[in-house]
Amino acid sequence: MSNPLALLPMAIAAGRGRVNEFEAQQLVAAGFTLLQRSAALVRALSGRRAAILLPTSPAYVTALAASDGRGAVLIDPLASPAGIAFQCADADVGAIFTRSSLVARVPAGMTVVLLDDAPRSARVIAQGASRLVDLGSHHGLSLEGERDAAGRDEEAAILYRSTVPCTPLGAVLTHANLLANARASVQASDLMADAHVLALLPFARAFGLTATGVAPLLAGARVTTMHRVHPVRAMEALGNGITHLVGLPSLFGAMLAAMERRPGVVRHGALRVCVCGGGTLSVELQDRWANVTGVELRQGYGVTEASPACLFNDVAHSNVRGTLGRPLPGVEIAILPVDESTSTSERASASVTTPVADGVTGEICVRGDNVFRGYLHDRAGTRTPRNEWLRTGDLGSRNPDGTVTLRGSALTDGLARREATTG
Repeated sequence: MSNPLALLPMAIAAGRGRVNEFEAQQLVAAGFTLLQRSAALVRALSGRRAAILLPTSPAYVTALAASDGRGAVLIDPLASPAGIAFQCADADVGAIFTRSSLVARVPAGMTVVLLDDAPRSARVIAQGASRLVDLGSHHGLSLEGERDAAGRDEEAAILYRSTVPCTPLGAVLTHANLLANARASVQASDLMADAHVLALLPFARAFGLTATGVAPLLAGARVTTMHRVHPVRAMEALGNGITHLVGLPSLFGAMLAAMERRPGVVRHGALRVCVCGGGTLSVELQDRWANVTGVELRQGYGVTEASPACLFNDVAHSNVRGTLGRPLPGVEIAILPVDESTSTSERASASVTTPVADGVTGEICVRGDNVFRGYLHDRAGTRTPRNEWLRTGDLGSRNPDGTVTLRGSALTDGLARREATTG
């Protein structure tokens, strides 16, 4: 029998962190209370998946808990109605968690749960009927989770990625995948209970969910979300004791420009770890960031199919600017020879070959508990067998110090579409 404590939301609750003014345990308990008090939601989820269409906010944790331990499709709030409809149909979604400002994008006829006022209340709309569900009773609900419990090898999240055939594929990440990667990220980023993370990335992306959501909450840290991310407001938020900042190169560049116009805004004594992923990070930007803030801007790399973090310039080592860093704990990286004569599916299931020598460009390949279980339906025949290498389609070379340098993405039919990230 599966361990009932090995669910992602239960581990989050056990960490006893906070999202804005709410305790994570309170947010998770509200989700469980919603299930207890809404028969319509339980019926809608029977034998089907949930979907979450929400901005990065405390309500996201409540929605994860209310998904009843099954795979939840994480949908980008900026997705088009057509894209949302495709994902919901493809994943057989029975109910969607969202808010009033986004409900117009939801396919007609679906059971909708509005979490505008979570964790206090929710509104369930099903079969033409609307019911307000008071979640106040969650205050008396005690959650005895285990922060270190091994996650279930069952669906936790489905994230759709575009692939070369142009039909989006839903990558299936398990509770075990996400918890393994989040715990590795805690170690690599030196996240502790006194940390304060500014969440500038969408929880609908693996990078945002793991690096700015699950990892800090497992560590018992505080997470602050922003309703709308703006470089100047993000810069000003650093004055509120932010210790860990995670973002994209474009955002760091915009924040840096704002800092250079208003020197002295950043509190050097609070900010201690800056993590960058999601695109190409120039050494010039890293140099300027360190000069202005006194804190290194550490780059990493990952792909959605690896939950997502694979490489990072971890805080236990000196930051090697211009590189993706070293493998995260529990993650194996190999730079394997590129064989463009074989198809994606053949490369995906190929037996392990000998890595190329240091300094030689090859394909970045990943193995570990963080690697996904495959795609829904596997229409393109690209499922990666467990315990085999996930071949990313990205090119890199290993340096003598163990770091990896990105050399491009030359494989046009690569298994995983690159989402450079870190944890």
